[in-house]
Formats: sequence, C-alpha cells, structure tokens
Amino acid sequence: MDYLLGTDIGTSGTKTILMDTKGKLITQDLQEYDVLTPKPLWAEQWPDVWYEATKASIRNTVEKASKEAGIDKSQIKGIAISGLYGGSGIPLDENMKPIRPCMIWMDRRAQEETHWALDTIGEEKLLEITHNGADPYYGYTKILWMKNKEPENWAKTKLFLPPNDYVIYKFTGEVAIDYSSAGNIGGIFDMNKRTWSEELMEAMGIPLSMMPQRIVESTDIVGGLTKECAEELGLWEGLPVVAGGIDCGAANIGLGVFEAGVYAAAIGTSMCAALISDKPVKGKGLIVWPYLYDAKKLSYYFAGGNTAGAIVKWFRTTFCQFEVESQNNGGPNAYDTLNQQAEKIPAGSEGLVVLPYFMGERSPVWDSDAKGTIVGLSLTHTKAHIYRAFLEAVAYCLKDAMEATGEDLGEYILLAGGVTKSEVWKQIFADVTGYPVVSPIYDAEANLGDVMLAGIGTGLLSYDEVKTWQVLGDKVMPNAGNHEKYKKYYKLYKSIYNNLKQDMKELTEASKL
Repeated sequence: MDYLLGTDIGTSGTKTILMDTKGKLITQDLQEYDVLTPKPLWAEQWPDVWYEATKASIRNTVEKASKEAGIDKSQIKGIAISGLYGGSGIPLDENMKPIRPCMIWMDRRAQEETHWALDTIGEEKLLEITHNGADPYYGYTKILWMKNKEPENWAKTKLFLPPNDYVIYKFTGEVAIDYSSAGNIGGIFDMNKRTWSEELMEAMGIPLSMMPQRIVESTDIVGGLTKECAEELGLWEGLPVVAGGIDCGAANIGLGVFEAGVYAAAIGTSMCAALISDKPVKGKGLIVWPYLYDAKKLSYYFAGGNTAGAIVKWFRTTFCQFEVESQNNGGPNAYDTLNQQAEKIPAGSEGLVVLPYFMGERSPVWDSDAKGTIVGLSLTHTKAHIYRAFLEAVAYCLKDAMEATGEDLGEYILLAGGVTKSEVWKQIFADVTGYPVVSPIYDAEANLGDVMLAGIGTGLLSYDEVKTWQVLGDKVMPNAGNHEKYKKYYKLYKSIYNNLKQDMKELTEASKL
C-alpha cells in the first residue's frame, strides 16, 4: 500500500496527516503557535516558527505511522504543503534569510498605501488587470508599507515568498510560487494572463525580481526532499514535494470541489466563503485568485470574515477560565462544555447581536475601522448567551458573504474547518443561511486537499479516483422557525454596523491620542 502526506501551515498551528491512496486517514499531528500583534491591527509571524512546526508535525506523523501502523518510509510517496495567506510574503535577503516577521492576511496596517493605490493607480485599472481592488488585506499594499516605512529592510530584500513556498524551498532548495499564492497578493498579479503584471509593478516601484519567476500549478512537483531534510523528517531523499497553495483553497479541494459552480466555506481562524467559477467576476468587492486545481481556467471568488474562529477562541481564553481549567484537569473539552450551554439558549440569544469585526473586516465590508461589538446586553444574560451570540455572529458573516457573491449557490453549503466539530454551530449556520450544511467526515480540511493534490501531482491518484472518496457527512437541515427568527436578527446585524460605522471610525482616531 502507498501513502501520502498532507501538511497545512495555519495561522495558529501546523497540521500533518498521512492517508493511504484509498482515502483512509492513518495518523496525524498538530503543532500550535501564536500570532504576534505588537500594535493594534498589526499581525505578523516569524517564518522559522512555521518551519520548525512543519518539521515537527511531519516527523511526528511519520513516527506514529511507523510505530502504530508499521508503515515504512519507503511506502510514503509524496507530500503537498498548503499554507495561510502570508500577506506580503516573507521578505528574504540575498542568502534567503528572513529579514523581518511576515505580515500575514490579518494585518491591516497598510492603510496609507491602500489610499495611494486607489488615488494613483485607480480602482478601475486594478480591477481590470488583477480582478481585485485595494485594501490593507492584500499583500501588495503590505509590500508598499514595508517599502515606505522600513527602507532599511526594503534595501535588504531580494525576494518575497509565501509561507508554504518558503517551507518548500527549505525542504527542496527550489524557489517557486503556486498560482493561488501569487494571485492572492492582489495588485501586481494579472488574472487575465495568469502572471505578474509588469505594468503595475513598475507603477508601484516593486522590482519584478522580488517575485518568484517560476509560477506553478498546485499539483506540480516543485522538487524533491534534500538528503539533510529527509533525514531530519524520517523520510527518503528525493521524496516529491507538491506545490499546494492557499489553505482555504486546499480545504475546498478536500471537500471534493474540482469543478465550477460550487459554494463552500472554510472556517478556521478566519472565514473564506467562496464560489468556484470559470467566468471572470469583477467589481463585486470579492477577493479573487486562481484556484488550486486547473489554475489557468478556474478562479476562487471569496468573501469572508477576518476573525471567525478567532473570536470564539478569544472568548474562551478571556472569559472561560473555569472551563479551560476543568479541561486541563482531565474534564471535558472547554468548547464542548460551552457548546452544550449554548444549545439551551434560543435562536437570537434572547436579544443579543455581536459584530465579529475584531481585526477590522475584509470582503465584503472592507473596513479597517470596524470594531467587535456586543449589542443588547442585560442583567438577564449569561455567559452562555454571549457565547451563542458569538457563534451566531460568524453565521451572520457567512450570510453576508453569500449575499455579496450573488450567484446561484446550489442546493447546500459545503462547510469545513474547526466549526464542524460543533453540532450546535453547524445548526446555527443552517438556520441563519436557510441552506442545508454538509461537512467532511474527517477533521482534515486543508490537509485532505493536500493529500489529494499530492496524489494527483505524483500520479498515484487521478481526478476521477479522488472524486470517489466518501469525504462528506450527512446534511444538517435548517429549522424553519429559527430561520424566520434569524432573518430579523440578520437585518439588525447589518443595520447596527451601518449605524455605528462612523462612530467606529472616530473611535479609531480617538485611540491614537
């Protein structure tokens, strides 16, 4: 039997899984870490944290496979590596050493650069060439921030590499970038020609040489493991390393999405709710990049929340010390306890509405000044009410994303990510959106997609074979009564933000005093 590895470098942890070529999960390992937030709206990570976590997760997975299942390293035939959207990418010097932490997708510091791009290049030109607009979310505005605000670091920078492509370089010695990672940088990637836009890069003063010149499909083999790396990971020299791509796209692959016309939401630290399309979509305020499969034809059009699972984790960490302590002492998982409590609270949390904008917001809101907000608190509300309201807020965010897409979204929503562990949360998503929700049977998300990409890239699997894998569970059907109630709450969710938008902007200014 042959086996494949899939590794996803996430915002809060790196996870590796090992599967056989029939789609059976053998073993896995997760390595966790944190995001650096040295200033408000800043979010960055040192790449070596990703690199060390990736090595540890792969090494541990391989060791478990040997000890628990008797699998020899020679039976492992390939690996694909996906990763979080690395924003600016990792700035590397002439020796391929990181110069500073990587400004990741969550970082929203590049507001002046965003205004400059709109004033100087113009939204119409950006949309025509890149199919994307201007916002601090995009990597090119973060690159411009570094150019303007850190000239010493800019002078040292020879190349920018996304997280997964950096790790692949460290593993193989080969420099490449996958189409999804290139397109997600925004303003300097030509979505029509599927290559770097020399016109826009020249206008922005970003040298073409700072971008990898080898752009590859997510199913392409970038290179083989070096001898030194193979020994450290417990694998064999020359093991094919497949490109992978942006993790939310890999999650869609893991859901079996290889064709246009499917709507899926990958919800982890953030939320990416996307339609896969073979037709150009411009000017809807969506984020656009080439899909991880058939990248020259298919595109990934998504909206979503900057902070989805992140706000639920924040709530647990900040206000649920009792549940966390109980878990640490051998009791039930803190989230399971909170979910059981939330399930007893009626839809709408008895008059609470949360705006989940804890790090500003990207598509479709596009507001760096947006703030996390709880509206409707009274002395009758408990921690369980507030927790449920947080879960509902992310579901409202998904509904907003679906409305922004404005296409025929099919008969149900594919839902992947940590949220699928919570039955009450899946029911809330179904009730708020009015759509049945279907999730994968494995807790693998992007990793499952990585395994599929590795299999296709190495020739061990075909598209037709991975389509036969039984990866999806039963539908969670919406409750009609709750859906009607949530229609009113969703309307309030939208109006509360609109009514507070100016106040949020003024609050940002006040916080600078």
